[in-house]
Amino acid sequence: MVNNNMQNKPFSVNELREHFPILDQQVNDHPLIYLDNAATTQKPIAVVEAITHYYLNDNANVHRASHQLSTRSTRSFEAARETVCQFINAKSSKEIIWTKGTTEGFNLLTHVFAKQLKSGDEVIISTLEHHANIVPWQMLVESIGIVLKVIPLTAEKQLDLAAFQQLLNTKTKFVSVAHISNALGIINPVEEIISLAHQVDAQVIIDGAQAVAHLPVDVQTLDCDYYLFSGHKLFAPTGVGVLYGKQHLLESLPPWQGGGEMIKSVSFSETIYNELPFKFEAGTPNIAGVIGLAAAIDFLNSYDRKMLMLHEQMLLAVAESSLLAIPEVSVFCAGIPKSGAISFTVAGEHHSDIAMLLDAQGIAVRSGSHCAMPLISQLNCSGTVRVSLSLYNTLAEVNAFIKALKEVISLLKE
Repeated sequence: MVNNNMQNKPFSVNELREHFPILDQQVNDHPLIYLDNAATTQKPIAVVEAITHYYLNDNANVHRASHQLSTRSTRSFEAARETVCQFINAKSSKEIIWTKGTTEGFNLLTHVFAKQLKSGDEVIISTLEHHANIVPWQMLVESIGIVLKVIPLTAEKQLDLAAFQQLLNTKTKFVSVAHISNALGIINPVEEIISLAHQVDAQVIIDGAQAVAHLPVDVQTLDCDYYLFSGHKLFAPTGVGVLYGKQHLLESLPPWQGGGEMIKSVSFSETIYNELPFKFEAGTPNIAGVIGLAAAIDFLNSYDRKMLMLHEQMLLAVAESSLLAIPEVSVFCAGIPKSGAISFTVAGEHHSDIAMLLDAQGIAVRSGSHCAMPLISQLNCSGTVRVSLSLYNTLAEVNAFIKALKEVISLLKE
């Protein structure tokens, strides 16, 4: 199991918040309360400094030159790959492919899978999925004729594993599900899903975009075949992400894009592709973003992650119990283990009105379908209000949010 408690720094939320100066500001003449972390997290000073240092001191292309700046840039770039490798406990840094984010990771995979799929092959996703894990597969339905099946929900809005087992058969080639629902915060039983899928020799892809900032992830223990996540939900910059894949699987796949870096040699008669991980990294990458991602992981690992998880779980428990105490509020999946987010509606009120009036008090939440329209349709509503918490949120902020929500509801009743 990977050790994510490198320095075991004592956890103090007030001390931790000092690393996020963006939180110390006024919005609409109120102190900012940022509760939209499932959409993107804020960045600690260490990440900003790492990016700035790269541009001020080491800016050069990687793997392409013999001069000192390129050497330093390449060293930092590949050290970041090793940092991610250790963070998710991959066997080798060759299994870490840089992407723009989770969405690009899914498009990369479905594009190269198209070479080996045929009409009638089956792929299973779930009702809880983000559009990034729906639309690329639907494109293969249109172009190849694969069959896309969907794991339904139980009455409690959890994945129906009995129904999942009925969907699995020898035609199932891939199962692709979220580790944590971005819309509802539900933690899915991915270990069991992976085990069941492997019994029919199906490969499993896990969308970890909502998980890596909240839970320790060990891809070897999970035994997933692919794991994807985005940096910007992990206190890192936008425009950088990770696709993990088991080495033997990645080696068997064709490249996604052609160009520099992904080649070993090129002539007008043939091209020989590069080895992993470079085979999937055509062109100049987001070097600064990769370095920023490593800095974000180092920052996170400087704290005891168990303490961070306990803090977040305490905030979630208080937020959910407080929401349940408001008569007009309906909380989705109340009492079910969650991480990061809670979704709710207010009787007779539009979700966007709630979010707008909370913003007037400096409270940032998300409203709408959360890029999960099929799920929202299943919930029989036009959208939800989502409050999503992170390690720098405080109990005082949760209480202020609940107080403001009650005031908003009273205002809308008038």
